[in-house]
Amino acid sequence: MNAEQFFTYGILPVLGLAVLLIFVRFVKGPTLPDRIISVDLLITVGIGIMVVYSIINDQPAFMDIAMILALIAFLGTLSFTYYLKQKAESDE
Repeated sequence: MNAEQFFTYGILPVLGLAVLLIFVRFVKGPTLPDRIISVDLLITVGIGIMVVYSIINDQPAFMDIAMILALIAFLGTLSFTYYLKQKAESDE
């Protein structure tokens, strides 16, 4: 088994299963933070899929896009935690 087959038949199905499980958490999430974390995790799994695609097809440009998407997801999570902190302080 070479690396391309391992990524295609090993890693991508696991990432697909992860997307399904995360989507279930997004739908069932009882609170807003649960849903935000699941969206952040969906973006992270999407980055993983982009990286695997980049490796399989020898397209290094997708690695740059994945890094930019990871930075945007991180900043989105930080801004959401700041929002929750400000909301908690205004409730007190």
